[in-house]
This record gives sequence, structure tokens and C-alpha cells, in this order.
Amino acid sequence: MRPDTHALIVIDIQNDFCPGGALAVAGGDQIVDRVNALIRKFPVRVLTQDWHPADHTSFAANHPGAAPFSVTTMPYGPQVLWPTHCVQGTAGAAFHADLDADAADLVIRKGFRPGIDSYSAFFENDHKTPTGLEGYLRTRGVTDLTLVGLATDFCVGYTAIDAAGLGFNVTVLEGACRAIDLDGSLDAAQGKMRAAGVVLAE
Repeated sequence: MRPDTHALIVIDIQNDFCPGGALAVAGGDQIVDRVNALIRKFPVRVLTQDWHPADHTSFAANHPGAAPFSVTTMPYGPQVLWPTHCVQGTAGAAFHADLDADAADLVIRKGFRPGIDSYSAFFENDHKTPTGLEGYLRTRGVTDLTLVGLATDFCVGYTAIDAAGLGFNVTVLEGACRAIDLDGSLDAAQGKMRAAGVVLAE
């Protein structure tokens, strides 16, 4: 068991991000066994869950004529327009059936506000609206975070950078993550994580 100050953050291992899902990450289901082997070794365990309303503004389908994976400008900055995914209450939004989700102390749902997306587990994409995760971890006495899940270059990366900015010691286990790698987004995310002081480990 890791020290009481260590938490495992399991990012978005949901059906829509796994093969066959609406926004599948290649090999997304391949990390489940490794995550399950880790999850009960940490005294603090948090799962995050993308949880969008059907009218979410990050969905290309809600922008007539817009192609999935195109980019638009929102009040908070550039926004990739995604295929409709992880809609609240659907099978696609559910955790992967083999994930040991019952081990979670806390599930943080994000992206539920229709007008703003949320990649990070700490802040929505305006970088100022908090999810409440920081407060939970502080009250649990957590100082060190290990991140796993989907996808390395989006929700994992944004979470890691925000966590480092908040003063946590952050490690991303890349072998227990998978990336979308949209137009070089994986290299860019790795560079930003390293620059923020995040440790990238296999």
C-alpha cells in the first residue's frame, strides 16, 4: 500500500473512449487490467467520468455543418468539436465493465455544464471553474498523485498540468494510459507536462 498522502486518479475509462465507443481511443481497453492491479494499492482512489448533456456545445452535432474534430472558438478559447460522446445516463458514459470502479472513494463527473467543456479533473476549460477535486484531496491530506487513464494528450494531460500547478507532486504512468494523438497532440502534451514538472513514467 502506498503512503496515506498518495492518491490514484483514474481518468475517464468509459465505454465511449474504448474500442467500439463513440470517441474510441486505440487500445483504450488494454489498460484496464493494469489499472485494476494498481487501484487497491493506493489509500485514496478517485475516478473521473465525462458526463455531458446531449446539447453540449463541444459536440460537432450541435454546430450545423461542423465536422467532428474541427476547431471552433468558445468564450474560453479554442475548442475541438467532438463526436457526441459520454452523454449522461447512456451506456457510452458508463465505466468499462471490467474496471474495478467499486474501489473508488470518489467519482468526479465533469463536462456537465452545457456551455463549457472540461478536460481536467480540477478545472473546466476556462481554467478557473473548479470541480471540487482539489478540496477533496487537500482534506484527505494528499500530496502526491499518480494519474492513469484516457486520453494521455487530453484529459490526463490537462489534469496532470493543473495538478502540478496546484502544488501536487504528479506522476503520469504512460503505460497505463492511451492517447488520441490528434495532429501531434501527444508530443505537445508530453512537452507541456514535462515543462510543468510532471514525471512521465512507464
